[in-house]
Amino acid sequence: MLAKINQVNIPRNELTEVIKASKQAFMYVMLASFFINLLMLTPTLYMLQMYDRVLASRSVETLLMLTIVAVFFFIVMGCLEFVRSRLLVRAGNQIDNRLRNRLFNLTFTFANLHPGMGNTQAMNDLTQVRQFMTGTPIFAFFDLPWVFIYLGILFLFHPYFGFFAIFAGAVIFSLTLVNEWRTRKGLEESNRLYQMSTGFLNSSLRNAEVVEAMGMREHIRKRWIERYMDYHQVQTAASDEAGIWTNLSKSLRLMFQSLILGLGAYLVIQSELTPGMMIAGSIVMGRALAPMDLLTGSWKQFIAARAAYQRLVGLLAEIPVTEKPMALPMPQGNVSVEAISVIPPNSRQIVVKNVSLEIHSGEIVGIIGPSAAGKSSLARVMLGIWKPYLGKIRYDGADIEHYDRIELGEHLGYLPQDIELFEGSIAENIARYGEVDSKMVLDAAKMAGVHDMILQFPNGYDTPIGPGGIALSGGQRQRIALARAIYGFPQFILLDEPNSNLDDTGERALLQAILNLKERGITVVLITHRMAVLNATDKIALMKDGTLQGYGPREEILKMLAAQAQQNAITK
Repeated sequence: MLAKINQVNIPRNELTEVIKASKQAFMYVMLASFFINLLMLTPTLYMLQMYDRVLASRSVETLLMLTIVAVFFFIVMGCLEFVRSRLLVRAGNQIDNRLRNRLFNLTFTFANLHPGMGNTQAMNDLTQVRQFMTGTPIFAFFDLPWVFIYLGILFLFHPYFGFFAIFAGAVIFSLTLVNEWRTRKGLEESNRLYQMSTGFLNSSLRNAEVVEAMGMREHIRKRWIERYMDYHQVQTAASDEAGIWTNLSKSLRLMFQSLILGLGAYLVIQSELTPGMMIAGSIVMGRALAPMDLLTGSWKQFIAARAAYQRLVGLLAEIPVTEKPMALPMPQGNVSVEAISVIPPNSRQIVVKNVSLEIHSGEIVGIIGPSAAGKSSLARVMLGIWKPYLGKIRYDGADIEHYDRIELGEHLGYLPQDIELFEGSIAENIARYGEVDSKMVLDAAKMAGVHDMILQFPNGYDTPIGPGGIALSGGQRQRIALARAIYGFPQFILLDEPNSNLDDTGERALLQAILNLKERGITVVLITHRMAVLNATDKIALMKDGTLQGYGPREEILKMLAAQAQQNAITK
């Protein structure tokens, strides 16, 4: 979904800055890693002393003292390991705390900028990065500098040990690079294909009723399985490839640890090494090779975390942080549409062309026209959901872009064509998921004419409606959504096809609600195909093919429509 974002020019790496903000925790982790790796020499030194001192002197006292010291060091090392893990977890939590709200908001912004492409990928990517940074693989990066120290110790034992360890390390490191080269594209491609297959399945699930009713499930399954098998084949091939190099690296590391014992035995026979150094050398080389072996084994996780990191960087760069604008007085219902042209997201076609409207506070304006006339596109721009290609939307003379989006939204009402209610009670939905003010909920419901209808539900306003309001009919959802739009009596309310699912009773209630809003001086823009509800309007805007064909008092526009209809009849 976000693959194209990875290609953007990134002027500022916001994610890196967030990670750097936790650098103190990482410094402590590095310090703990220093002492842990230092204490990792305990088994080596203990073994060396056992072979070269205790067995030679047969001193029980020396054995006891060395054992006590070794046990103490092991306990300290275990405590430091525990502290290091907790520090990494806390650092990961700090990164999560600093980014989760930002990414939550970006998820909705991205969904509006790219309709049909919104999902929770960004939140999943944050989890992927955090888990990698707090898991075992990250320890390899902190332990890697100690490879050179372990090599130095091996050279102190004998130069042959040092050269042999360098050769072994070079082989394993080469396998890590080969693993990266051979699997990177495959793993990235499998991740892209997986997102495509899950995206297709999620979009199909959102239309589950249509799929079930029209017997489309098998056709959907075939389309999905094609995408899934593409992912499965690429992922299997990449995993097989990674498995080859990972297992080869592990086998070679064990082989090298055994061969260094053979080399040590030869040096002992030649009297160039003690038996204790022979055993200790094998242990030290194992420690030297362990970080590289861990890197090879966790390369798949690293690739996934890196891909998640790049997607997050791209998303954060595409939608940068904007400073909160200076607070403006909330709009009083005066709306100016100034030479607006609209190109929908992910499209190149202009669907609204140079439209200008002046709507005064308290006016009821109807926008009519045939399908695909650009009415809903204009509505989205008027609410600030989409940005105009050209022109400006002004509330009380102020550019809509100069308002704080969240603060402005509390003073706007919107009833979209596609009604979406949220899991929770009816009262919570009407209150826009904020703190439920009983009086405001009741006032909105009564104004929308749904109070009596809600009282018929088992628990009244506290009735849970289930995900998406599935327990309600289309008309019930539309009427509750109308109450949500009216909640708090915002000064500007936009209703897009508010009577598309209503029966006669619901339409009468809608008409009365609009008249009541007019009495309160609230500006209402009404998009509709039904002429009956236009009786409540003061003005009508007529649109066709994305252009404004006429705008003026209701009677004037209706007369113009009647004249056009009569002319068309004569022509035929």
